[in-house]
Amino acid sequence: MTRRITTALVQHAMGPDLEGNRRRSLDGIADAARQGADLIVLPELHASEYFCKFQDPALHDLAEPLDGPTAQALSSAAREHQVVVVGSIFERRAAGLSHNTAIVFDSDGRLAGIYRKMHIPDDPGYNEKFYFTPGDLGFEPIQTSIGRLGVLVCWDQWYPEAARLMALAGAELLIYPTAIGFDPDDDRQEQARQLEAWRTVQRGHAVANGLPVLACNRVGLEPDRSGAGRAAQFWGHSFIAGPQGEVLAQAGNEAQLLIAEVDLERGEAVRRIWPFMRDRRIDAYQDILERWRS
Repeated sequence: MTRRITTALVQHAMGPDLEGNRRRSLDGIADAARQGADLIVLPELHASEYFCKFQDPALHDLAEPLDGPTAQALSSAAREHQVVVVGSIFERRAAGLSHNTAIVFDSDGRLAGIYRKMHIPDDPGYNEKFYFTPGDLGFEPIQTSIGRLGVLVCWDQWYPEAARLMALAGAELLIYPTAIGFDPDDDRQEQARQLEAWRTVQRGHAVANGLPVLACNRVGLEPDRSGAGRAAQFWGHSFIAGPQGEVLAQAGNEAQLLIAEVDLERGEAVRRIWPFMRDRRIDAYQDILERWRS
């Protein structure tokens, strides 16, 4: 049996013009739809530059509600082109209470569901704990007309627990809107190691769970507008992998529309020959709930 869908990743750059960023996203959705896409994924926080390079309370003005302008634009695009769209917003819930939230619109424009980023980084140039409250919705797939989407966000992609919990809850593919890049001060060898680690860990999630993986990153050099010198070179290299980690399509480091067909039924065959779910020792994993064991 096969249940094939055409998937598309809209890898693009962001600038200071919010409307210009939304237009790039919408143009990418339209282009992907013309090429037959059923599912279209955008990068993390695609409505703005990556503002977490420094801490500034005024940047909370970028947060918007679930029915804000970005969500409305994506809903209209999903309905117009009859495609499923996975987008990303800086979600405002209340004053000083915001999330890094993936939003999923079904092919009729309906909000199918949201996922609030669970793992929040706090590193030089990635001050996300200042802006985002950790997610409170857990690891629940989002049901759409094309299947159950295991949507996670960026820093979540390093955690096998997140991918596994999505798989255990019935996700049929794993999706990672992403904003990750190089520190310009790192040498080429270190940059290459980081990029390969990023690809490898996500392909590992595909293998360990028998699920396709879609990772959509942003591209371009974004300046640190605080003047502290924390510019980020987002590395792109979005990719689509099958349930054995095989790379079906991969972008470079420029703006690009990436398209690949994914067979959602292959996971069944893969799990039969590699029955990792059968052989899990759930009776022996209690210690994973501890922060550390010394």
